[in-house]
Amino acid sequence: MRLSEFITFVQIDQPVMPANIPDPKEQLRELKSLSLDELLNKFVSGVVELAINILIAVIVFYAGKFIITKIHNIVAMILLRRKVDPSLATFILSFIRIVLYFILIVTCIGILGIETSSFLALFASAGVAIGMALSGTLQNFAGGVLILLLKPYKVGDYIEAQGYSGTVREIQIFHTIINTPDNKSIIIPNGSLSTASINNWSREDYRRVSWTVGISYGDKIQPVRAAIIEMFASDRRIVKGTVTEHLRNIAEKPLDDDKTDQTTATAYDLHGQPSRDDVDDVEEEIVETPAPRHVSWWRKLFTNRGKMTRVVGKWKDRRQALLNEAASKIDRSPSVVVNSLADSAVELSIKAWVPTNLYWDVFYCYNERFYNELPRAGANFPFPQLDIHLTPATDTESTSSQQTNPDK
Repeated sequence: MRLSEFITFVQIDQPVMPANIPDPKEQLRELKSLSLDELLNKFVSGVVELAINILIAVIVFYAGKFIITKIHNIVAMILLRRKVDPSLATFILSFIRIVLYFILIVTCIGILGIETSSFLALFASAGVAIGMALSGTLQNFAGGVLILLLKPYKVGDYIEAQGYSGTVREIQIFHTIINTPDNKSIIIPNGSLSTASINNWSREDYRRVSWTVGISYGDKIQPVRAAIIEMFASDRRIVKGTVTEHLRNIAEKPLDDDKTDQTTATAYDLHGQPSRDDVDDVEEEIVETPAPRHVSWWRKLFTNRGKMTRVVGKWKDRRQALLNEAASKIDRSPSVVVNSLADSAVELSIKAWVPTNLYWDVFYCYNERFYNELPRAGANFPFPQLDIHLTPATDTESTSSQQTNPDK
């Protein structure tokens, strides 16, 4: 495009100013031409109109404030009944309140006769500038919202991400705080957590514990295997068979009558025997079913009981039932196999499934038990050693040595 054509194009496309915009000079000439009575009448009518607009704006403001409070309470009730994370619920409520108050203030300004398009343009430009300046912070904010909604981890989980590992202490909108095993607080931005891989060690109810034990060449493997399986058979922390069978065995096997009801945590003794309270909890989960309760129409209005919701709920229940059924068919019995024939030892690979919260207790407990009890089954633990064999020199070698070194 040539320069002359571009200038013509710009001149043609320039916006035309509206013709109804009043000219200040003409208005001033109009006021000068008015008499005192006409001027007073115009002033009084303007004041009355302004007062009416102010009154309407005040009424609209307080009515809107009342409506905003009601909406805020309804949304808070819905979030509470949906058991939304408190951090996300606080943000949603604050965001809704700010947006509604902004709309209300703009509406009141428009009622007063002030042009609101300039305010909207000003806020829009300010929003763009703030968004560009806080792009990284907004990314962390979006990541926090995704984490709170999708819940890849929760407070109390032990996770490994971004080169750090520890227990999640707090999930905030912009970052997540984890505590390392040596009690250091690590603050990780949520933007990187929402887009990176996360290893959640606490998400599943059961985990597999693995040990590698080396025995000497010449030791019989079968007695060692039998001793290890016997240890696991007497420990009720170890899963034998499927998870369903494991829970049923815990519920059905009689225990001593321990009536203590002072703790809700899982309590085990040295040999892995659970307390009576834990068995009662398992029995209640297996046997008892919640009784139906009456729900009022107001609760039904704000709860997930629509037709589509029921269909989705049934689909989720069916999916979870299929997953549980598939998981219940997996045999999680302990295993002891020969893993490798190393240079100086026969390495046995020992695997057992335990509840996730007992992983480290079982791991350290059996490290000690293997060392103390396997030698009784004929196992010898090899360790690096150096054997030196001295061979006496012959007479010929002694004579040649003396000839080589005459000084001696």
